[in-house]
Amino acid sequence: MSDFTSNFWSLYVTGITIVSILACLLLLWFSGKAHAMTANDNSTGHVWDGDLREMNNPLPRWWAWLFVITIVFAFVYLALYPGLGSYGGKLGWTSTGQHQAEVDKGNAEVAPLYAKFSAMKPEDVAKDAQAMAIGERLFMNNCAQCHGSDARGNKGFPNLTDNDWLGGGTPEIIKANIINGRNGMMPPMAAAVGTADDVKNVAQYVLSLSGSPHDSVQASLGKEKFTACAACHGADGKGTQALGAPNLTDDIWLHGYGEAAILAMINTGKVNVMPPQADKLTEAQIHVLASYVWGLSNNGGAVAK
Repeated sequence: MSDFTSNFWSLYVTGITIVSILACLLLLWFSGKAHAMTANDNSTGHVWDGDLREMNNPLPRWWAWLFVITIVFAFVYLALYPGLGSYGGKLGWTSTGQHQAEVDKGNAEVAPLYAKFSAMKPEDVAKDAQAMAIGERLFMNNCAQCHGSDARGNKGFPNLTDNDWLGGGTPEIIKANIINGRNGMMPPMAAAVGTADDVKNVAQYVLSLSGSPHDSVQASLGKEKFTACAACHGADGKGTQALGAPNLTDDIWLHGYGEAAILAMINTGKVNVMPPQADKLTEAQIHVLASYVWGLSNNGGAVAK
């Protein structure tokens, strides 16, 4: 990447900025020196409504000085704050730094409240109405974009209100997933399964595992070929939480239902990513959020499913 790194654009922005300010100063100076052609009565010769004349009077001096002050202000501002390409300014101010300072201030103000919940077990936090109200806001701000405002998910995004967990649903695992994120990957398996007909037979067998409508003849033929999938989903198709492989025997379809959806998964595979949240939330906030999510799918939680 070093071959493509250049300070050209920094210099370009700096040059355009300084030239623009100087051009305004020169324009102000020339406009003060230039004299328009006027009539003997100091008018420009333009007349409207019979006797309304346009006079050639100079700008008031105080008005001209306002322009000068703005130009001086611009140079002072650019010396103190970012604005000249990559130059950071004497004060070292950045929008990122200001945002972080405001976040740190807010976190410090609510730290005593979170300290109370941090000392509690997740199961107890999930029964605390105040903690769950905070957890709901954390969820809405950071998780609802994917999992939905009701936490029931969508195609490709798991439902958090049931007890179907790809990698486990204990508070500790939920907290680890929030901190580190998750990378779910199913490789394309068509080549390992066999021919195109074999792939269709396996799809029918997968449908049969959950009691879904299927072709029994094709399903019986696909059972033998399912061994290529058993390494992750298990010989019985009940999945493996340690690998994040879903249970194929229930009626929960994360990436779509039906033969077409199953064929797409076998032929092309799938990669799902949940980004880590550790850089956005404090440890105490993650504790409350994990307790809230755990409470969504457990009777001990304060939030009804």
